[in-house]
Amino acid sequence: MADGMSGRVGYFQCLGGASGDMILGALVDCGLPLEGLRGVVSALGIRGAEITASPGSRQGALGTQVTVRTEGRGSISEFVEMVQNSGLPGCVTDAATQILLSLERAEARVHGVGSGPVHLGELGSLDTVIDVACAVAGLAELGVETVYSSPIPTGSGIIATSHGMTPVPAPATLALLSEAGVPTVPPPAGSADAGEMVTPTGAAILAHLARFRQPAMTVEAAGYGLGSRDPAGYPNAIALWLGRETAPDSEFVLLETNIDDDSPQVLAHTVERLLALGVRDAWLTAVHMKKGRAGILLSALCDPALEGGAVSLIMEETKTLGVRTSRVGRHEASRDQVVVDTPLGRLPVKVKRAFGRVLDVTPEYEAARAVALEKRVPLRRVLDLASRAAIDALDDGDAHD
Repeated sequence: MADGMSGRVGYFQCLGGASGDMILGALVDCGLPLEGLRGVVSALGIRGAEITASPGSRQGALGTQVTVRTEGRGSISEFVEMVQNSGLPGCVTDAATQILLSLERAEARVHGVGSGPVHLGELGSLDTVIDVACAVAGLAELGVETVYSSPIPTGSGIIATSHGMTPVPAPATLALLSEAGVPTVPPPAGSADAGEMVTPTGAAILAHLARFRQPAMTVEAAGYGLGSRDPAGYPNAIALWLGRETAPDSEFVLLETNIDDDSPQVLAHTVERLLALGVRDAWLTAVHMKKGRAGILLSALCDPALEGGAVSLIMEETKTLGVRTSRVGRHEASRDQVVVDTPLGRLPVKVKRAFGRVLDVTPEYEAARAVALEKRVPLRRVLDLASRAAIDALDDGDAHD
């Protein structure tokens, strides 16, 4: 996109795991109207279902707990038929159908059923189809085009289910995670018996919808979906961040060549000439080459318009026979300068900004050095005074450009 931003993304941070109702709670906490979820239930043709939302907290995480109450059971094929006949948008019905079928495959796998009906246990409740359809429809309603997720915590211990005492993660959950190659992490430290942190439904939703990495993004809204338990060892919640994914700010050309038969003076001179030409950066790295020879990797990062000139310079100045090129992107923080008042005088300070906030301040070295020599004080003191003054001034809005 022209502004360097992509469509809206959602990032699930699985603080306390994931379940269908926790995901719905996060959606509601991010601003999805509860009536939207109820509309999905109505479209599914399910009567007598009740969806409620209540605020709460889990170990300091303030969020929303969504509760789905319904009676009745069904098979995956019946759930799929409900979805297909619901009149919901095609993108919603397609994704919900695939999630439901992945649940059926997981149950068949753990129960050794090759064909025929699968005993769903808890998954046979109508809650399952409601959670799946509402999660997919809710993300679409919030305008989320791409879903990301953190790795999923496994939980630990043994829980009671309709199949008997079951290890955690539940076999169906483990089957889903393994089928989709979902990354997992151990339960939080200090929670030796964390219990079930991820349900099969939660695992199926994230496994189908999410890419398992944290994107670079600007956060526009955030919410927490709360689980029914409130353990002491961790916040039983899933966070949802909504925003825009940031694309690399600039595209550059990376030039590289391995050299083992040139003098250090020539290579240093080449780096100086490349920088004078206008490349963004140039550097030398010691490397081991074939036959055990020591060599130097000459690298330069430049704008595409300078590629030809930089390659010509490297070929002319060094003995290399070729230069590798590749296109690379770079995320950039914005940089500006402010002038601050210190006990030793006014000093310029560079300010690094990203993600809507100040990340760092750095006094201008030459100006600070000149003051240190003039006032006969340690340079470190000048740098510290300028940094503190810049932080205070930026906090108070008193810095001067």
